[in-house]
Amino acid sequence: MIELKGSEKLPMLKKADLQVNTGLSGLGWVLSWFSQLYESRIPTSVWIRCQLVLAEGFTNAVRHAHKGKPADLPVDIQVAVFAEFVEIKIWDCGDPFDLEQKIKDISEKVDFESPGGRGLKLIKDIADSISYVRTADGRNCLSIVKNYAPCLNDRK
Repeated sequence: MIELKGSEKLPMLKKADLQVNTGLSGLGWVLSWFSQLYESRIPTSVWIRCQLVLAEGFTNAVRHAHKGKPADLPVDIQVAVFAEFVEIKIWDCGDPFDLEQKIKDISEKVDFESPGGRGLKLIKDIADSISYVRTADGRNCLSIVKNYAPCLNDRK
């Protein structure tokens, strides 16, 4: 995990939480909710990447962590927009795993014919920092941080 030195001093511009039941049908709602958090100071290309990692993280929680679990099992999401970075957190109730090892395994055996299986690597490639930890309440938290240089004069 990469530590963001001095990030505690940067002002938080927005913070929002969302709870969605397990199911890929919730993805549209998640992305609609996320779009409402956009700040014009964030370059569009960065925001689109954040949207992509959110979609990947959410669908991974549904497809893998919550596979075979009740449909009403929630996925919790939190997005915080700071002056120079966006932080996305996704909590699931699945079995914990070693994120770094999983990404390494994925990188070593990429199946280009498979329609899936590359989401975690994509998240790692886009993010400036990622972590996956087991929380005290028995859930897992995927934390994704994407840095950005603020736009000036509405320049995207």
